[in-house]
Parts: sequence; C-alpha cells; structure tokens
Amino acid sequence: ADGYYEYTMSECVYSTSDYSDMVFLQSYSFNKVVYEQYNSTVGKFVGFTELGVKYAENFNKNQAFLQQLKAAVDTACRPNAQVLDSSVRDKA
Repeated sequence: ADGYYEYTMSECVYSTSDYSDMVFLQSYSFNKVVYEQYNSTVGKFVGFTELGVKYAENFNKNQAFLQQLKAAVDTACRPNAQVLDSSVRDKA
C-alpha cells in the first residue's frame, strides 16, 4: 500500500443534448492531487502546483499536441456521447 500513485484522466463534459457545450479535459494527478490539466475551451494546459506549472509550460510549447487534444472534442467526445446517449434514450 505504500508508494506513489500517478494517473491521467480524460473526460468529456457536457450538459446539452446538441453537445454544443462539450469540453474535453485531460488531468494529470500524483497521489490524488491534480498538478496540471488540459481544457479544450481554454486550449492549453494549466498548472496547479509548482511542478505542474513547469510541465504545463513545456506542453504548451508543443502546438501539434495541443491541436490533437483540441480535436478530441470532435474525434472522441461527440461520437462516443452520441452512441452512449442514444443507447440510454432507447432504454427509457
């Protein structure tokens, strides 16, 4: 049980049925503390700790990576939300 715990979490967040407010978030955590996060609405990484700020600065220099993450709203979030939402609506 002793040791370190690091993980990345990707989320698609939305509240409207037309997905117009959909946001892609990718968070990086260490021992349950989020140290940096990408937000597709902001279009860049934001650091929440001293180390996270440094990592965010480095990630934000990689324009190709930022474009790939920004595209995740259309390539991953919307298609999966449409499939999942339709399967839930069909059951109701």
